[in-house]
Amino acid sequence: MSQPLSLKLPPLSLYIHIPWCVQKCPYCDFNSHGQKGQVLPESEYVSHLLDDLTEDAKLVGDRAIHSIFIGGGTPSLFSAQAIQTLLDGVKKRVNLLVDAEITMEANPGTVESQRFADYVKAGITRISIGVQSFQPEKLAALGRIHDENQALNAVKLAKNIDLNSFNLDLMHGLPKQSLEDAMFDLNSAITQQPPHLSWYQLTIEPNTQFHSKPPKLPEDELLWDIQERGDELLKQAGFEQYEISAYSQVGQQCQHNLNYWRFGDYLGIGCGAHGKITLANKNQIVRTVKVKHPKGYMDLTRSYMSDKKVVPSEDLPFEFFMNRFRLLEPCPKSDYSDFTGLAMDDGTKKNLQIALNRGLLVESADEWRVTQLGRRYLNTLLEMMV
Repeated sequence: MSQPLSLKLPPLSLYIHIPWCVQKCPYCDFNSHGQKGQVLPESEYVSHLLDDLTEDAKLVGDRAIHSIFIGGGTPSLFSAQAIQTLLDGVKKRVNLLVDAEITMEANPGTVESQRFADYVKAGITRISIGVQSFQPEKLAALGRIHDENQALNAVKLAKNIDLNSFNLDLMHGLPKQSLEDAMFDLNSAITQQPPHLSWYQLTIEPNTQFHSKPPKLPEDELLWDIQERGDELLKQAGFEQYEISAYSQVGQQCQHNLNYWRFGDYLGIGCGAHGKITLANKNQIVRTVKVKHPKGYMDLTRSYMSDKKVVPSEDLPFEFFMNRFRLLEPCPKSDYSDFTGLAMDDGTKKNLQIALNRGLLVESADEWRVTQLGRRYLNTLLEMMV
């Protein structure tokens, strides 16, 4: 067992969850709820989000918030005025840095896209657009309700407003997808010259429609061909891969996600939101989870907090490496003890040595780095850290 050391405070972010979508996609395992024609309770929900933040702010005092991510669900179903009220309220409750990155997820439906400029006026600095594919049959298979033209229009609007950056979400490994299909989608995205591109493989998750009725997905060999060809295309287009599924132009990495993968702290408010907070004065790291369903979350007779627990020290090595080894940048060895509060024990040293011997990692005196082989077999690498 590692001996406890003094914990250092990592950077702090804020995640805000808005749970509603027009309809639930068959592959989605996020905490989202179909709108089903209802008028969304914008004002009521924003009020609860801010009350939730008031409680969570007690855990962090005057620590600076470096980034905000508004995810879902489909946050762009909310009006710009609701987002304005939300962000104004956040600034009154926590120490938000003036230059903080503030990202909001959006779907490329026509009505939502026309709100982009108003979202920027409300304080949004970065929009993540859920394109997923540019091919009608693939969009239909994924249960997406937009088409290629709406996606392209959303990108055009994102380029023509005063955003610091924007991201395109794109999936591969789709039902009945060929190598040519995947490269068509990727080339279509690259042609739009986004500052950032999230390009990730579809996986079948429990508690989804795809899990109960699995579609036929590409074989592993084809998936790797798609990954290798896609990496080559992205590099030729000037993108740098900095995380397993994230690529960016120079200097356009998502700061919020970097903080996650570097084992940073984050408050999580909203339905089902998760948080991770370092309590240096108690030498503890706590995980928080909020009430999952909107009806329960907005019930004034109960707490927003569904669960709050200290992370056991024996779980911290895996949690640290599970996050840190998603990044392609070197991992300073000092981060392990600084942000887990643990000295390196014999078991963790042994696990790391096995990964080094198998070529999944390389190391210097001060750093570890995941190899190309380690990227391909990331799950194997992470399983070694248990």
